[in-house]
Amino acid sequence: MNGYPGQDQEKQRRLRVVIERLHAGAGPAELRREFADIIKGASAADVAAMEQALVDSGFPVEEIQRLCEVHVQVFETSLEKGKKPKAIAGHPLHSFMAENREAERRTRALLKASRAWAWRRGGAAAARLALEGLSPIVIHYTRKENQLFPWLEKQGFTGPSKVMWAKHDEIRALLKDASAALEAGEARAFRSRARALAGAVRRMIFMEERILFPEADRRLSGLDWAAMRQGEAAIGWAWIQPGAEYDAWAVLEASRRSASAEAVAQAPALAPGPGPASAAQQASSLLDLNTGRIRPELLDLALRNLPLDISVIDENDKVLYYSDSPDRIFPRSPGAIGRDVHDCHPQKSVAMVERILKAFKDKTRDKATFWIPMGDKFVVIEYRALYDAAGSYRGTLEISQDAASLRALEGQRRLLDWD
Repeated sequence: MNGYPGQDQEKQRRLRVVIERLHAGAGPAELRREFADIIKGASAADVAAMEQALVDSGFPVEEIQRLCEVHVQVFETSLEKGKKPKAIAGHPLHSFMAENREAERRTRALLKASRAWAWRRGGAAAARLALEGLSPIVIHYTRKENQLFPWLEKQGFTGPSKVMWAKHDEIRALLKDASAALEAGEARAFRSRARALAGAVRRMIFMEERILFPEADRRLSGLDWAAMRQGEAAIGWAWIQPGAEYDAWAVLEASRRSASAEAVAQAPALAPGPGPASAAQQASSLLDLNTGRIRPELLDLALRNLPLDISVIDENDKVLYYSDSPDRIFPRSPGAIGRDVHDCHPQKSVAMVERILKAFKDKTRDKATFWIPMGDKFVVIEYRALYDAAGSYRGTLEISQDAASLRALEGQRRLLDWD
């Protein structure tokens, strides 16, 4: 379902007015009654579809993001009575919801520890432990961004990746703010930031389980979920390990067998094969590159063992490839393949990505370089335009590298030193 039914164009218009009033400075409480009237009798799916229609029409996503808080306030009572989607252990939805139960427990622990420290009934050590205990929630959000969102985008449902991703980033920022107060020894500031963080996590859980997950359950097929499950390990899980009751591999294998049987049934009869592959046939499996020939599996090994991460997009901005190295700087998963590169970034970064790609396509620039301190890492990110022999733009190469060890080099080393 792309957009909202035509007979509800008036509701879309009124919803747009509400968002514009939010932008003009009206508070959520002031607009709660009007928003409730607009969505009277509508389900969470209806509201999600209305928002999708606004996204599709080009309405600024940043303004739609502000409506999320009003959603929770208006829907909280009615949606509490609704049913959450059910899934068996190991299914992606089951894992997301299992993480949410743990997140709820850890937000309670954080609030308790922050209150005790502020009231001098506990120390900073307990507050630190509680904050560190909640921090893996970012893995939950990263898996949504890299696994769930791409599959929804394939169904034309782009609203979550454009709107909800910003809410993830707000929670990431709140984690950093709380950590800064902790390091500064400011107990009262820590308590205030811990309360803001806990509230944001709880609202996100509500939006996931009452709006996002039911919509995903409705839109995605069994094969979609099975393929999603296969790529989850590339990102990982927060606190939990998925159960084994759900067998995604069996689902995919059954689908492959069915497709193969259908292809055999429809194929014309073939003469017996020629037996073992000849030397010429083996040679034909080599990839012809500009400066040599190589077996695909050896090239894959070489790329995965580079001391940097690379990604390649084509001239239509679709992700074709990423190197799956064991120590990636930025998370990637199979859900990225075929995804529009704009959807692989939070909304706040999309304008920059678009500016770079436009410059590459216009040939006003062919390279863009950034460097970012990240904890003990010094990450260098470089984008390079890819042009063919005729000078036509064919895509972009992204290279990310932790250059901290290179920056620390001094003097020289001319001899092998493995000691």
